Amino acid sequence: MTPLQAAVAEAETQIGTEVGVSNWITVDQKMIDEFAKTTFDEQWIHVDPVRAAAETPFGGSIAHGFLTLSLASRFAYDCFGMLPRQVMGINYGFNKLRFLTPVRAGARLRGRFTLQNVSARSETDMLRENLLTIDIEGHDRPALIAEWLGLAVFAPK
Repeated sequence: MTPLQAAVAEAETQIGTEVGVSNWITVDQKMIDEFAKTTFDEQWIHVDPVRAAAETPFGGSIAHGFLTLSLASRFAYDCFGMLPRQVMGINYGFNKLRFLTPVRAGARLRGRFTLQNVSARSETDMLRENLLTIDIEGHDRPALIAEWLGLAVFAPK
């Protein structure tokens, strides 16, 4: 059995189960401001906490949805290591993505991963589909949910 075949067989036993929970990350105003500058999205609901507190139902500034989503890579690093003979992991995209709850400046987030499907795509690539839930500490509803696709690329034989 090749390392890829072994990885697929092992992962198949985990379908439907939570396979990782990350550490918490604080999304503070500095992070939001830096993301706004980097992406040229400096809408006041993100970068003006005083105005956002006065003029929105959020009670202050909120993180960009894409900032929240961009933390998915950090959460994955917390949860997944390299498999035997795996040479890299590649973000393959999303099937579905929903932003459910605004993330206030100062909130703490973590990612939870539930394996939904796995398959060998080629002789070197394993495709994993995880349901990613990004939790907001102290909230019942998550910030977002997404079906995230990732490739585990293995060294050729």
